[in-house]
Amino acid sequence: MRKAVLVLLFIALAQGATLADDSDFQVGFAKRDITPQAPTPMWGYGARHEALSQGVLEPLMAKAIVIEAGGKRMAIVGTDIGRGPTPDMMEQIREAVDTKSDVGTVMIAGSHSHHGPVIELTDEEGFGRGTYDDAVAYAQRLPKLLIEAINEAATNLQPARLGVAQTELPLNRNRHTKRSPKPTDPDLIVMRFDTLEGNPIAVLVNYAAHPVTLPGELLKFSPDYPGHLQQRVEEALGTNCVFMQGASGDMSPDRGGLDTKGYGQKLGDHAVDLAKELETTVPKKPSLKSKVDKFDFTSRVDFNNRLLVIAFQRAFFPELVNNFAREFRDGIRPEMTTVVLNGEVALVGGSGEFFCNHANRLKERAYVPHTLFFGYCNGHHMYFPTIEAASEGGYGGDATVSPVEIGAGEAMMNQALKNIYTMIAKFPPDTIKKDE
Repeated sequence: MRKAVLVLLFIALAQGATLADDSDFQVGFAKRDITPQAPTPMWGYGARHEALSQGVLEPLMAKAIVIEAGGKRMAIVGTDIGRGPTPDMMEQIREAVDTKSDVGTVMIAGSHSHHGPVIELTDEEGFGRGTYDDAVAYAQRLPKLLIEAINEAATNLQPARLGVAQTELPLNRNRHTKRSPKPTDPDLIVMRFDTLEGNPIAVLVNYAAHPVTLPGELLKFSPDYPGHLQQRVEEALGTNCVFMQGASGDMSPDRGGLDTKGYGQKLGDHAVDLAKELETTVPKKPSLKSKVDKFDFTSRVDFNNRLLVIAFQRAFFPELVNNFAREFRDGIRPEMTTVVLNGEVALVGGSGEFFCNHANRLKERAYVPHTLFFGYCNGHHMYFPTIEAASEGGYGGDATVSPVEIGAGEAMMNQALKNIYTMIAKFPPDTIKKDE
């Protein structure tokens, strides 16, 4: 009798251990409509200057995936706007979601749509107040919406399975270099999150191509092709889709005559095929390790020079430039987030427009099964060309839109690589110091 009781107790403990193991990896999803409700200046094309939006072509969304692994939580948020949140917004968001939902790491990226709103204007005279009050109000409301999405996703956490797959999809082209062969990043990467029963919770799609398929003269809000990509995936799989832009600083869409909708749907069809083919499993050893690095680089542009600032104001518009100039006046301070999930998936996000070879070389050098790079993540510090791209100059490579010191992108990628190898226990933590 005593033996039978012990056997039953052992079975119960084993079942409990299985349940605990399942709950060590959880995923939740939520979204918010972040479309401005009033006309605001539009982000992306300098030639528009301060022209206000004239309606909505398609709504702009923010979609949040919260992951809990090994007792730690992170949020991945894709937004249908041009850039990641400003430093002040990031501070507000991080504090709020950590306090309420114990989400200690956030990666919030813009798709880089050129048909979203300016989010940099602030409540000061000469910086937005009095001239663009609706845009200032939107900038104050945006972080609250992102916080709501992340906190709701955290309340929706449930035991989950994960699968990752990638393929080469040559539907982008290099728009910068004159040298051959021209580098591209053709990787289409899909992360699928399922319930334990195999029903999809969300699908994350990572690809690199500038969302510039709509004419700049069109003053209507739109997510551009990523909106149609996400819609295609959601309709085909009956789930939620989050698009995370890659290192698209020098990547344009290679549309082959397709319009915005057709190009987005073509990418979406490939993402659906990948998502259907991959197998999701409960991670054997759920874990989440993360690190945020903040850098301090010199600027190739003297933002204390009043004449130069006036030139930028004429190219864009004064209130926008005043906010950028204040942030960049004492140097360029980008940030980078590195995450290793379950010891197998590396996520790296940089606050700017990184050229594709930054991501290519990081993936080649990171000895983990999958490495995803997110551009426009947790901020925006203009273009980050490779050293050789900077030597060519041209749009994206010269100092006017790439004020950060030459080699900054390489320094950041090197640090990300060190972070990855430290997180997978190839280096002791105290042996790696950030590049100065």
